[in-house]
Amino acid sequence: MRTNTPTLATLQTELDRLKHEIASVGFVCPGSVVRRYMPCGKPGCRCQADPPQLHGPYCQYSNKVASKTITRRLTPDQAQLYQQWIANRRRIDQLLARMEQVSAQAAEILLRDAPSRPVHTR
Repeated sequence: MRTNTPTLATLQTELDRLKHEIASVGFVCPGSVVRRYMPCGKPGCRCQADPPQLHGPYCQYSNKVASKTITRRLTPDQAQLYQQWIANRRRIDQLLARMEQVSAQAAEILLRDAPSRPVHTR
């Protein structure tokens, strides 16, 4: 009876496919993009009414740099770019996680099939 255990050749093919897919990913960026509605603080403005009618939506990009959160206001076009770059980053993270799984399976095969050698100590 055959098991679903992959062969080393199959794992190498999968690793090559993953490397090719990573190479095709464009620009990457960590962080997040959010749409916010905010008050302006001007007395008598609609955002100060009860209930308030806040201004926006405003797109903002946030990211940690040297343990500090930076925030940048974006145009809608800029927000779209950042969202794509962030999605690319997440895709690379997924691909690397899969590469680690494939590598762990390959390591099991390689270590199992490697001739055992005595460890020399002085």
